[in-house]
Amino acid sequence: MPSLNLTAVRAEFPALASDCVYLDNAGGSQVLRRVADRIHEYLLTSSVQLGASYAQSQFATERVLSARRTIAELINAPHDDEVVMGPATTALMFVLTQALLPGIHPGDEIIVTNTDHEANIGGWIRLRQAGAVIKIWEVNHDSLMLELDDLDRLLTGRTKWVAMTHASNVLGSVNPVAEVARRVHAVGGRLCVDGVAYAPHRLVDVQASGADIYVFSFYKVFGPHYAVLWGNRELLLSLPSLNHHFIDPGELPYKLQPGNVNFELSWGCAGIADYLNDIGTSLGASGTRRQRMQSAFDAFTLHEDALAERLLSYLHAKSNVRIIGHHKVHNGNRMPTISFVVAGRHSEIIVRHGDKFNIGIRFGDFYARRLIEALGLQAQGGVVRVSMAHYNTAEEIDRLIGCLDEVIGK
Repeated sequence: MPSLNLTAVRAEFPALASDCVYLDNAGGSQVLRRVADRIHEYLLTSSVQLGASYAQSQFATERVLSARRTIAELINAPHDDEVVMGPATTALMFVLTQALLPGIHPGDEIIVTNTDHEANIGGWIRLRQAGAVIKIWEVNHDSLMLELDDLDRLLTGRTKWVAMTHASNVLGSVNPVAEVARRVHAVGGRLCVDGVAYAPHRLVDVQASGADIYVFSFYKVFGPHYAVLWGNRELLLSLPSLNHHFIDPGELPYKLQPGNVNFELSWGCAGIADYLNDIGTSLGASGTRRQRMQSAFDAFTLHEDALAERLLSYLHAKSNVRIIGHHKVHNGNRMPTISFVVAGRHSEIIVRHGDKFNIGIRFGDFYARRLIEALGLQAQGGVVRVSMAHYNTAEEIDRLIGCLDEVIGK
């Protein structure tokens, strides 16, 4: 398979022209020039209210609907009106759980994990007010995975929802969501998947995931601070409207988008799919746009795996370093998001040292606080996290390793 042309790739991201080494991509990726250009152009040429009869409004309306169709294609949604967009994954999850609230009855069981970002935990726990019983699917302390046998012990005929992450934003591990969906559906429950840490590294396929709800943020996937929630159409139609009282409950997705979408950000996000298509085409891929996007992600994966293995091998050789997650890349089992702690060192010290080298890494719990507490790492300031993207280079990883040598020890 042809390798990525990193010079061409990096030219798509203006911020990469600076001397900063961006290795905090799980916190927020860099933004494509074409995405920013689309937002800029929309605001200056078609920033009018939608749905009117005059030509400019009709033009703007078609742009926003076109963007929704493009996002549906990007995630392989069967129908574009299943695509709900909003300001962030956290906000969309609170919209969802608020819509689910009237259908929750005392004794209904909801399973959440202690590995997820709080975005896919907090809203579900609030359903206790309707009598829901919250169960915790806990990480296995030996494997640092969510084990299916542990899930089986939690599932019952009263399981209404299971909420989990597709990939951990701390551990980097990829979870078998399709198999989880099969088990959850077998007992009559539904599955909600947080794909925030997965979507920058693999092509999302909501149908193949088996999920009933799938959500992630575009600002982790080379776009603006915006997000998308996909839901099974029958499920979304069954939910009450959270919009104005006169909005028909059958009006998808508007009934779950109070105040409507952000027009310019929607239009901008469509540029992400164009970029992926163009990368796939440059690699010689043909077929449908999704097939070309898949080729782009295949190339991203090969490159990111090599970067991750480069850093993991270095860290694994250090006797005073504990990698929090898989120690190696194997058969797609992890994302290039690598967390570690250093014996006797507060994690902040490691990160502050990187600041001197203009290397952007981070420490803390990354809103997966329940996981950091479960692993007993809060007193150490949480973990040091290095999160790579396909535009990072081997030279940048070597620059990081040289920095770490000074503070960890050779």
